[in-house]
Amino acid sequence: MTRAVRNGAARFHKIGIWRTWPRRVALGVVLVIVVPLLTAGAALRLNYSGDPGAGTRTRGRDAIWLGHAWVDGRRSDKDLAVFADRIRGTGIKDLYVHAGPLEHDGTLPASRYPKARWLLDAVHRTMPGIRVQAWLGDVLATEGPDGLRLERTATRTEVVGSARQILDAGFDGVHFDLEPLHSGDRHYLSLLDDLHALTKSRRAPLSVAAHQIDPLPAAHRVVGALSGSPKWWSQTFFGQVAQRVDQVAVMSYDSWMPLEGMYGGYVAEQTALALEVTPPETDLLMGLPFFHEDDLGHHESAETVAAAVRGTRLGLGRTDRGRERFGVALYVDFAAREGDWTAYREGWN
Repeated sequence: MTRAVRNGAARFHKIGIWRTWPRRVALGVVLVIVVPLLTAGAALRLNYSGDPGAGTRTRGRDAIWLGHAWVDGRRSDKDLAVFADRIRGTGIKDLYVHAGPLEHDGTLPASRYPKARWLLDAVHRTMPGIRVQAWLGDVLATEGPDGLRLERTATRTEVVGSARQILDAGFDGVHFDLEPLHSGDRHYLSLLDDLHALTKSRRAPLSVAAHQIDPLPAAHRVVGALSGSPKWWSQTFFGQVAQRVDQVAVMSYDSWMPLEGMYGGYVAEQTALALEVTPPETDLLMGLPFFHEDDLGHHESAETVAAAVRGTRLGLGRTDRGRERFGVALYVDFAAREGDWTAYREGWN
């Protein structure tokens, strides 16, 4: 082979390498990222298979989140009669009625719930056995400069004072939804200890909305490091929260799942993970998506009520079929459609 031929061959070889390099990188991306995702998707879909079996339906401990219109004067006796008829024959026991939000210092202006007395009297009169809990929440200053700061003792004291105020107003219990709440927040656990001491002395339930549990070990740390928003809680932290309350409702939606079968399998996994660490004396409720949006976190074609109910039943049947203190929580009344109610009734009741 002459020098010219050898040089030409070398140049062709170099050109070939540069031309094939992007394809090799693309192949690497597929192997490192896409294949594990496909494997995880297949595993979730498999988790959605099988028969939930007997004993995996309502225990009469379900709940529903209700919008602010029920305490600010926009709802009427007629609306309440329609709602009462809607939930008759279901397992709904608790109404989480939005009475907040809290101020960033933890206080709660009474002007936020001017018609609460009407609602409480009307529910107790027309729907015996139904409890009305005040749904209180606020944005936490965990991922931005503004919001409620749990690390401040004075703020936590005011939050407890707001809970006392709500119970004095006649609510049967108090339900907290503070977000975004990062896994391992010891100030939150301290707040729950103080809140539970109050609610226990008043013989009222303390309920909280909970983040989802790590689907993979330390997933919240990895996602938090990459995005600044951890999304999940560790299973250990979830258990620590569940030990401090009377009722915990998992926000098992906004899962990022693109397909219905994957979402149902994801809910089955979340149900099992939560059951493993929730004390038997604490009500565990799995959230149902009674809303319709399409964004990165929630695809309404995937996150259906039917899939959530079936996933919940599968997780319950595989993990703790005989558990009595268990149910589902419907989010949220003002965004629900007729099909959501039908799926809930037919799949769970």
